[in-house]
Amino acid sequence: MAQIDTNTPPKAKSRFARVFLDHPGSVDETYFQHMRFAAGFGFWLAVAALAAFVHAFVPALCERTASQILRRLYARIENRG
Repeated sequence: MAQIDTNTPPKAKSRFARVFLDHPGSVDETYFQHMRFAAGFGFWLAVAALAAFVHAFVPALCERTASQILRRLYARIENRG
């Protein structure tokens, strides 16, 4: 009787699972929960970047906007469940 090697890894995961599900699962989220979080994060990063560009050209404008947004985003990442 042939012996089964239990140390052999299971069949490779589907490419779909590797690309779309593994990372959200690693942070205990579904694909759509992760999409919402990442899209919101990206939106606020873009707003912070725009504020920084405005500040670069007109230093009296948006003096603390980018740094306040970045502090808030950092807190969201650190306090994430």
